[in-house]
Amino acid sequence: MTELEPVTYDVCTIGAGMSGMAAALFAANRGLRVALIGWGGEIIFTSGLLDLMAVHPVREMKTWRDPWACIGALVRDNPLHPFARLKRADILAGFEELLDFLEKAGVPYRRRLQRNSEVPTTLGAVKLTYCVPQTMWHGVAAMAGKKPCLLVDIQGLKGFSVFQIAAALETRWPQLRPVRISFPGRFHCGEVYPERLARALELESTRKDFARAVRPHLNGAQFVGLPPILGISRSLKIATDMENLIGVPIFEIPGTVPSVPGLRLKEAFEQFLPPRGVRVFSQLQVMKLSRDDNRRFVLETGRFSAERFIRSKAVILATGRFIGGGLRADRKQIRETLLGLPVYQPNSRNRWHREDFFDPLGHPINQAGLEIDDFFRPLDNNGAPAFQALFAAGSILAHQDWMRMKCGSGLAIATAYAAVNSLLKL
Repeated sequence: MTELEPVTYDVCTIGAGMSGMAAALFAANRGLRVALIGWGGEIIFTSGLLDLMAVHPVREMKTWRDPWACIGALVRDNPLHPFARLKRADILAGFEELLDFLEKAGVPYRRRLQRNSEVPTTLGAVKLTYCVPQTMWHGVAAMAGKKPCLLVDIQGLKGFSVFQIAAALETRWPQLRPVRISFPGRFHCGEVYPERLARALELESTRKDFARAVRPHLNGAQFVGLPPILGISRSLKIATDMENLIGVPIFEIPGTVPSVPGLRLKEAFEQFLPPRGVRVFSQLQVMKLSRDDNRRFVLETGRFSAERFIRSKAVILATGRFIGGGLRADRKQIRETLLGLPVYQPNSRNRWHREDFFDPLGHPINQAGLEIDDFFRPLDNNGAPAFQALFAAGSILAHQDWMRMKCGSGLAIATAYAAVNSLLKL
C-alpha cells in the first residue's frame, strides 16, 4: 500500500551523492521546503578530497596547479562543458557555502584559493586537489618540505601499504620510513577494516594505546602519516589528541575503500541537513516520476516497489551516470532512467569505447549525459527545456569526463549551486 506524503515540497533532489546533498543544502539555505531521496551509498567510496579542476586536455594528461586557469583553458577548448555556463564567482560561492556547512558539522577542510594542493595517496601517487580535509592537511606540508616522515601501516588492513607508498615516492620524498604495527586490542589477528579502526579510535583508551605503539618508531620523524582511520564523527578532536599523544603532527593518507572520510561526509550530511529543513528519505529510490493535473511532480518512491508518493513543485536530477542509476545502457543506446530524457551519446554502440582501454583520448561514453540550457534544465528532442521546473546537476550532465579531468566534486557543487539559483528565478 502506498502512502501520500502530506507536504508538497518546493524542490525534491533525487540522488544522495555530492551533487544531491549540495543541492539540498543550497535549497534549504534559501528557505525552500526540500526533500532529498537517494540510497546515499556512492559517497562512502569517495576519498574525501574535493577536486575542482586539475587536468586539461585529458589526451595529454596535462596537470594544472591553478584550477581557475585550468577551467579557463577548458572552457575555451570545450564551450559545451558545464563549467562554461558558470561564472568563477558562482563556483567559488558554492564551495564557500558547502565548506561553511562542513566546518559547522565538524568536518573542516583546508585549501589555497588560487591553486591546487599536492596530496600523497595510498597508491603512492601524488594527487592535485582543491580542498583537503583538515585531518590530511599536514601531509601537504610534509611532502612539500620533504620532511622526515614515519608512515604507519596496520597489520591486517587491506588495500593500504606504506611500503608501496614509500617505494613509489622514494625519489621525490626520500625521507619516508615505513613501519607496520599491530592495532591495540582485538585487532591483532586476521583482516581488519577501516571503519572498525576509526570507531575504535573514538575511545580515549584506544588512542592512548595506539600512540604508545607508534612512539617507539619515531626516531627523529617530524610527521607521522596514517591510514584514514581517525574516527568518524569527531575526527578533528581525535587527530588533535593523537598529535598530543605522539608528539608530532600527523596526517591521514587517502585511498582505502570503503572510505572513512567518505563516511564522515555521509554522516555529516545526514545529521545536519534535517535541522536545516531538509526531509531526508534515505535508502529509497524513485520508481517513477510523473506530473499531476496541477503541474506538480509526483515521485513514486520505495526500496523495491512503490511505497510512498511525494509531490514537489520542482525536481533536481542528481542521479549520476551508470553507478548512480541516472543512466542505463542497453544493447542499442544509453537511456535516462526516470523520464526517458534524450541522452547525448555516440551514434552507435560500437563507438562507445576505443579499442585501447588506456587510450589517452578517453572513451566517448564518458562524455554521455543530459544536455542543458543556461538554467541547467535538461533539453528535449527539440532542444527546448523538457520541463519548466526540472533541473540537473552533477555527473549526469553531458560533455564532461569528470574522473579524468579531476573535477568531480567541483562539477557536483558548482552545478548544484547553479541549479538551485536558477530555480529561484522561475
